Amino acid sequence: MKIISNPDYSQQQELLERPQQERANVETAVNDIIQLVRENGDEALFAFAEKFDQAKLDTLRVTEKEIEQASTLVSPELKVAIQTAYQNIYKFHEACYTQDYPVIESMPGMTCWRKSLPIQKVGLYIPGGSAPLFSTVLMLAIPAKIAGNKRVVLCSPTDANGNINPAVLYTASLCGVTEIYKAGGAQAIAAMTFGTESIPAVDKIFGPGNAFVTRAKELAQQQGVAIDMPAGPSEVLVIADQEANPAFVAADLLAQAEHGPDSQVILLTDSTTLAEAVNEQLRIQLGTLSRKQTAEKAIENSKTIVLESIPECIKWSDAYAPEHLIINTENADNVAEQIQVAGSIFIGSYTCESLGDYASGTNHTLPTYGYARNYSGVSVDSFVNKVTYQKATPQGLKNLGPAVDFNGW
Repeated sequence: MKIISNPDYSQQQELLERPQQERANVETAVNDIIQLVRENGDEALFAFAEKFDQAKLDTLRVTEKEIEQASTLVSPELKVAIQTAYQNIYKFHEACYTQDYPVIESMPGMTCWRKSLPIQKVGLYIPGGSAPLFSTVLMLAIPAKIAGNKRVVLCSPTDANGNINPAVLYTASLCGVTEIYKAGGAQAIAAMTFGTESIPAVDKIFGPGNAFVTRAKELAQQQGVAIDMPAGPSEVLVIADQEANPAFVAADLLAQAEHGPDSQVILLTDSTTLAEAVNEQLRIQLGTLSRKQTAEKAIENSKTIVLESIPECIKWSDAYAPEHLIINTENADNVAEQIQVAGSIFIGSYTCESLGDYASGTNHTLPTYGYARNYSGVSVDSFVNKVTYQKATPQGLKNLGPAVDFNGW
């Protein structure tokens, strides 16, 4: 990665800028896709499946037989790993969720309270392509299961044979999701926004994706459909000092870089020696990756910035607002306490990003593009509406009535 040493603060915005596709091109393409799906429904989805996935489909909904068959195609070892992740994620999200809140008597005879009610219909988008994210099924379907959403719809693209990745289907079934459709990209978002002959319109759409999926979700909001967040290409920022193991740092950077060519990785450090050692490790480890070309393209969007101190690294990290933040320094716990803005924080040299991505228990559906400044990662709270209640007794009405009746309101 390119190393920038002691940049001036005036360069911060430029140096921390995310890579972006031509927004005008994305906008035009997504608008066209949405319009075709809105006008032609399933017919448009079949056409897009053939165009983008080279798959000739005659039906969109995955059958029970396909789900059962998928289970036989997943190795016992992977099933054990998925089940371990399931248990950890379920345990964490259930513990963090509060359904009922205390009843408060705001004044004698006037009580107020709050309750979490499940959103009726939710849509889960699971990316496919070269790296099907069956882990994302866990991150979305488990909170939905805990929330108790009445209808959970899952969309994911297929391979050229018209099959969704077996691990995606197995994981969905494990989480209790059986309404699964063969649709990917912006067209899947359009289908869940407007509905087609096969795919129902939903109330809220969840799931990560590329720039086209992200823009489609943003446009869905204009049609009254909520979204989890404008989550685009994934990213990681690592804060590391001279005590960090450069091999560990490089591995964390590459684990994110191989997600996609438009991913971005940033290293902030106070050590030029470490920066150079990490670059050497990147060269060594790149050669071992099956997704080497993807990682190399992501590295082109990435950089190492050498600053004067770790406190300066903290300031620059907060300015970037990373989706994933890894702290590989001495006193990492203390550094973590000083962070003000991040999607998810990984503390210490042994807490690699892949732990949180797959199985630690937290959620990997996180805000990107700096949205960590004002969005949180997905949780059970994302799948519910928090409804407030109030109830007055005759005495309560008498007590509060004069204040409400005051004509100064």
